[in-house]
Amino acid sequence: MRSKKLIAAFVFVFGMHCGVAMAQSGGGFQGPGPGASSVEQAKNMRDDSHVALQGSITQHLGGDKYLFQDDTGSITVEIDNDKWAGQSISPADKVEIHGEVDKDWNSVEIDVDQVKKL
Repeated sequence: MRSKKLIAAFVFVFGMHCGVAMAQSGGGFQGPGPGASSVEQAKNMRDDSHVALQGSITQHLGGDKYLFQDDTGSITVEIDNDKWAGQSISPADKVEIHGEVDKDWNSVEIDVDQVKKL
């Protein structure tokens, strides 16, 4: 009976250690994924399509709306305060944004999930 408890304790501790090690590594795929790679492509995608865009946030439009621009054009993006992750970003900075296309009957925006300064 004692050995079963010892084995169970060992399995628990080992499992916790592996979980912590995996969480600390923060690894994962670092390459292209589904979605548009330009503003022009994003404007022609379906609603809720995932996008990853590189360019600049050039203007604050008020509230959580900003103007994002790349070599193919500009688009309004919605960035909630918690998505900035403590980063200070200016129009001179190149950024990568990840989010979803948000299409209304007369407009297209990107609802941003992540902003990363490059």
